[in-house]
Amino acid sequence: MSALDSRTEPVAPAAPPPAAGTPKPRRARAGLLRSLLANRKALFGAVVLVLFALLALLAPLIAPGDPSKINSLGASAPSGSHLLGTTAKGQDVLALTLWGARSSLLVGFCVGLAATALAVLVGMACAYFGRIVDDVLSLVTNIFLLVPGVPLLVILAAFMPPGTATVVLVLVVTGWAGSARVLRAQAKSIRGKDFVAASVVTGERAIRIMFREILPNMASVVMTTLLGCVIFGIGAQAGLEFLGLGDASVVSWGTNLYWAGNDGALMTGAWWVFVPSGLCIALVAFALAMVNYAVDEITNPRLRARRTENRNRKG
Repeated sequence: MSALDSRTEPVAPAAPPPAAGTPKPRRARAGLLRSLLANRKALFGAVVLVLFALLALLAPLIAPGDPSKINSLGASAPSGSHLLGTTAKGQDVLALTLWGARSSLLVGFCVGLAATALAVLVGMACAYFGRIVDDVLSLVTNIFLLVPGVPLLVILAAFMPPGTATVVLVLVVTGWAGSARVLRAQAKSIRGKDFVAASVVTGERAIRIMFREILPNMASVVMTTLLGCVIFGIGAQAGLEFLGLGDASVVSWGTNLYWAGNDGALMTGAWWVFVPSGLCIALVAFALAMVNYAVDEITNPRLRARRTENRNRKG
């Protein structure tokens, strides 16, 4: 055999394996999304929320006109012409319910986003900076936690000008502290990790470390906090408006309940006036709770292990 025949073709060098611990945020987000879509609780909650959002957006088409306009029909039970009946002022209950969804969902999600953002900022600042910043912000958080929530809500709502913006501001002020404590504890545990210490040593800015290194690792806790704050926002708004501390001229599920009580629907047994708005609040809160439980079930290792164990037993 000749020397030429004994030669072999050069082999291309193998690609280096990915470094251990390399973050894969896109793959992680895709995996979380697939898990949520495959989870029946999350799917049920998402379908209910999307349905309510569509009904709220399409309210001007389904029930055109002013839903709060008073006429001479009087209170009547559900019928073909008025599917959910009418109030004592002759207003169509279906129109009030659909238009009320616009205000209630808007306030709920605005409160959820604002309160969660404030809680995230306070929690991460406490965990990252520590010392004086942690002491001061923890003191402020503890003050808001110690002050009774319902009396504070009532006082703030009573002395501020009525309106949707006032309701959102009052609910954000009274609803961020508990979430901030949870996020502070989570951020403190991540602050001590090696990759955060490496970022500090390399001279990364504090804002970048907090939002690029710490916050992505708190995604599941932040999402759970957001869903809880939205539930709080919708329920608290309805409670304030039922007590007459909201803007009675705005159509929402809370003001629907307020006027139902003022018009004597509870006393006369006109259940069709107050049941739809109360049922909508309960359904939206239940849907958000189902999504919240599904997120916790997917991201919590203990719940995942328990779920796998239950499947193995059934199998």
